[in-house]
Amino acid sequence: LTGREVLTPFPGPGVAAAPAQGGAHPKQCDLLKLSRRQKQLCRREPGLAETLQDALRLGLLECQFQFRGRGQSLSFLPLPHPVPGTGFKETAFLYAVSSAALTHALARACSAGRMERCTCDDSLGLESQQAWQWGVCGDNLKYSTKFLSNFLGPKRGGKDLRARADAHNSHVGIKAVKSGLRTTCKCHGVSGSCAVRTCWKQLASFRDTGQGLKLRYDSAVKVSSGSNEALGRLELWAPARPGSPAKGLGPGPGDLVYMEDSPSFCRPSKYSPGTAGRVCSREASCGSLCCGRGYDTQSRRVASSCHCQVQWCCYVECQQCVQQELVYTCKH
Repeated sequence: LTGREVLTPFPGPGVAAAPAQGGAHPKQCDLLKLSRRQKQLCRREPGLAETLQDALRLGLLECQFQFRGRGQSLSFLPLPHPVPGTGFKETAFLYAVSSAALTHALARACSAGRMERCTCDDSLGLESQQAWQWGVCGDNLKYSTKFLSNFLGPKRGGKDLRARADAHNSHVGIKAVKSGLRTTCKCHGVSGSCAVRTCWKQLASFRDTGQGLKLRYDSAVKVSSGSNEALGRLELWAPARPGSPAKGLGPGPGDLVYMEDSPSFCRPSKYSPGTAGRVCSREASCGSLCCGRGYDTQSRRVASSCHCQVQWCCYVECQQCVQQELVYTCKH
């Protein structure tokens, strides 16, 4: 993704400052690609539809950023079905980043007061109203992870290797958000003294979380099925790492796992429309995104507002400036 594609299928995050009222909330739930059970849960949780939309946008933009300048054309769908029926590294990343985005968005929505059934985290010595008053309302990760476990539902049968891999990758995304939880403190007192100190939990920026998941994507582990005789079910099995004396073992709890080698995303296929005609950056991405085919250069005239001045009273008056802009697109 080049960073120039328009990714706005839903309203931006934080559009509604309070949970929707009346019949708007159920209608918003119906617009989301959810299972019947998930839609029922959504309708019962005022504020959840907007939070799910925030999570979708958060994950979309992070995918766009982390894969900018690369040939992947990543479909992003709500869990539990991103890139259905595949076991690629890209699928692993999508499960992880989507579950991370849901976890992050839910925790932030609680602390922002946009969910009816949750508030701040359990800040020591403070009720939620006091926490909001002092600006120390912590992100409620405890509620977020508990609700998400129920929302995603139980795992499928123990013999379904792909379901086991998907659940593993989703858990990696949740863990990535948890690892970014930090304690932040604020001093209260005369002239900035720290006579009273209030502490609360705060999540790291989602960009940091996405960067960590991208590193896990780069070192993802290819797995196959292995029989666990003690438990009577299939388990994920990974070949031994180079230099390791072990013959083979399960992937680590922080490893993203995949089962199939990724196809080429350069040419059209059932997994990708290819990269022909994609807009790229000559300095940063045309070389990799165009897969060595080269790129075309076009000049276009772009009009924009310029020389804006505030007029009394009370509007802004602008001129229209036209300039030439070069656009680079991958050759066919």
